[in-house]
Amino acid sequence: MIMNKVIKYFKSNGGYARMTEIKEAGIHTSTIKAMLEQGIIERVKPGLYRLFDIDPKADVNISFIDVCRAVPKGIICLISAIDHYKLSTFNPSDIYVAIPLSEKPPKIEYPPTKFYYFPERFYKLGVEIIHTKVGDVRIYNIEKTICDIFRYRDKLGEDIAIEALKNYIRRKDANLIKLREYSILCQVKTVMMPYLKALVG
Repeated sequence: MIMNKVIKYFKSNGGYARMTEIKEAGIHTSTIKAMLEQGIIERVKPGLYRLFDIDPKADVNISFIDVCRAVPKGIICLISAIDHYKLSTFNPSDIYVAIPLSEKPPKIEYPPTKFYYFPERFYKLGVEIIHTKVGDVRIYNIEKTICDIFRYRDKLGEDIAIEALKNYIRRKDANLIKLREYSILCQVKTVMMPYLKALVG
């Protein structure tokens, strides 16, 4: 059956495929349309598709992989990052993504995404890579994420920033020296330190 062959092709590419690659593989666009209608594949953005039920075999949101594949300069940040690190009870419906200030707004159909334009000095700082069998996820490390939350506290809510800081301090792997260093680099030391001192004692 032709659809089984197409599914096999997607799996050989980590569950994702671009329309240019699909055409080069001799797969007709009508087959892709039918698979979309049946929910076998999903469109991430124009020209990029993925299997609906792929499993990254890692403790990571599959939507993070979608975004990082669709937006090569995108980095998972802010609310999505604190949710990944289990620092908040807030469950975001959108994926929060940092991109360079100079970038044009990316076009992405799925998942729902909120883009934040970071200046170069904040954009490049504290990036980590999570490797999965279907793709890599670029995400800010936990200390950088907390500092970013404080940087955007007026937009996201100070209560979310304080909750994330409280939960971070309770972690066994909390590194307050590293957190202070990032607070300086992210220019939030004067804002965050009073909360940190009050919580640590």
